[in-house]
Amino acid sequence: QVQLQESGPGLVKPSQTLSLTCTVSGGSITTKYYYWSWIRQPPGKGLEWIGYVAYTGSTHYSPSLKSRTSISRDTSKNQFTLQLSSVTPEDTAVYYCARVSESAIATMISRPRRDFGSWGQGTQVTVSS
Repeated sequence: QVQLQESGPGLVKPSQTLSLTCTVSGGSITTKYYYWSWIRQPPGKGLEWIGYVAYTGSTHYSPSLKSRTSISRDTSKNQFTLQLSSVTPEDTAVYYCARVSESAIATMISRPRRDFGSWGQGTQVTVSS
């Protein structure tokens, strides 16, 4: 059974870069046909898909966050990483990593759902000076 665990700083200053890592166990991030996603939930709001790195290594980002987002992977460590630059308090959220199948990725992009795929427990990130 695959397990995902987010890690990274819980507090980031405005204008800095938020960096989170998802460590995967029980499955390889190169296994066909899975998409390794980052999703967030700001306080009092719904889930927002940020982007993914696919089993092939290709990436895809939300248009609204694309200019500030980079997702990479380290296959030797079975990890993938989110970097979000120039953060503001509006980036304060619980950040999740998730494994999503190819059949579900389109739905996850348009309307993320917790019952799709396998999710980490989430990590709170607060942007504040």
